[in-house]
Amino acid sequence: MFITHLSLTDYRTYQQADIELGEGTFVFVGSNGVGKTNVVESINYLAHLASHRVSNDAPLVRFGAPRAIVRARVERGSDPEARQAASVQLEITPKGANRARINRSNNVRAADILGIVRCVMFAPEDLEIVKGDPSVRRRFFDDFLVTLQPAQASNRKDYDRVLRQRNALLKSAKGSRSLSEAHAATLEVWDQHLAQTGARLLKGRLAALAALTPHLVNAYAGLTDGSKTVFAHYRSSILQELEDDGAAFGAQSSAEDASVESGDGLSLTAETPLEEIESMFRAALLQRRKKEMDRGLTLVGPHRDEIELFIGDFPAKGFASHGETWSLALALRLACFETLLDDDPTEGAAPILILDDVFAELDSSRRAKLLSAMERADQVLITAAVAEDVPSELQGTIIPVSSGVVGSA
Repeated sequence: MFITHLSLTDYRTYQQADIELGEGTFVFVGSNGVGKTNVVESINYLAHLASHRVSNDAPLVRFGAPRAIVRARVERGSDPEARQAASVQLEITPKGANRARINRSNNVRAADILGIVRCVMFAPEDLEIVKGDPSVRRRFFDDFLVTLQPAQASNRKDYDRVLRQRNALLKSAKGSRSLSEAHAATLEVWDQHLAQTGARLLKGRLAALAALTPHLVNAYAGLTDGSKTVFAHYRSSILQELEDDGAAFGAQSSAEDASVESGDGLSLTAETPLEEIESMFRAALLQRRKKEMDRGLTLVGPHRDEIELFIGDFPAKGFASHGETWSLALALRLACFETLLDDDPTEGAAPILILDDVFAELDSSRRAKLLSAMERADQVLITAAVAEDVPSELQGTIIPVSSGVVGSA
């Protein structure tokens, strides 16, 4: 998969930018702050409907403009005579819902374009996946899950909406010794909806983790000397609540399986029936109800779970060196890339690989190993402050970037 043309209108620092691309490697070179990352961020936004740098859309719209527009023409397939091509346009508005178009269709929901552009982007902000709060890791895995299963985008939104409604109800009943009849009936409805959407999200996360883990192990070993292995723990607040003794738990995600197991023998895997996960979720909500009423907050569910990353015998957060953190963050993205290749092995369907300011932080050994990993991508987009940061053996088209202006390829 590759983008042949990218157009930005009032996106970040660009009043208008039109960029010709194609198969192969393209390197955007320019001083810090001129807008290199803005270009690759726009492509990543088309793929995920979210920015890796900000939590809302307002900063994406050029100051003073009512909206930003990102357009791209995408091609996939190995045979030049039989490639599939599509044009996608996304209109980003700071207030209100974003709108999209596919080819020359009428406006559609933004979520309808998910899956047309598939990309994996590594950026310096990804270090927070390793050393940041659990919410950063949850967002990383949920974004990846949506790439694998675009239908999870609406489910994720539904879960967040139900969670807000349930929290509002709990807050209104905070401090009460008992729920009123009306409150109890409403809470039961929200419990049911939360368990349904949450079970789908949790099952999807476990499936994504199971698919990702073997590639993560291989990618980290490929970027390092292989003396340490990596693995992940998925800590489920649902199972933690259902434990009789309340002990901590968490099962290693191996290359063969990704599961969560409690001290009581309860377990969750990607193969656990959805109805069983939903039932466990509702039981945990009932068990936690008194504490939730006291706090006015939902205390169990996927929004409280943690995906712990380990290097060797120690948690990566707090124990990993700067180099290990970089290697693990990069390995996570490369593992996403390989998992997406497994998901659609069709020749010419590989996701776009984006590397934002990565080579300046890598030594010569890890640079060489990263170059090897890049060979499976149809299109690689790289940003660098100076051309010398890019390995000399990398064959690519240099695109100069100055303040608000992108040179032609």
